[in-house]
Amino acid sequence: MPRTVDEILAHADELAERFERYEPKDVDELDVAAVSALRAAVAERSSAERHLVDAVRVAREAGMSWAAIGHLVGTSGEAARQRYAKRVA
Repeated sequence: MPRTVDEILAHADELAERFERYEPKDVDELDVAAVSALRAAVAERSSAERHLVDAVRVAREAGMSWAAIGHLVGTSGEAARQRYAKRVA
């Protein structure tokens, strides 16, 4: 939905005013160690998922069925096919 320049500027002014009035609370602070641990875990999960996609690609190229792949990744063959087929093609 198109917006007018005036509407966009009014919204920007409202956001700027809210930013200026913001007073942080103790509950808003994040534990740096916890955030770092979560970020590292997310990066590891992403890397593992890329590795898994590569392994599924190799398995499919080697002629493994979706049922066998699903069994090895802990799901059904159909679920494995739905999750990885487009990513390994």
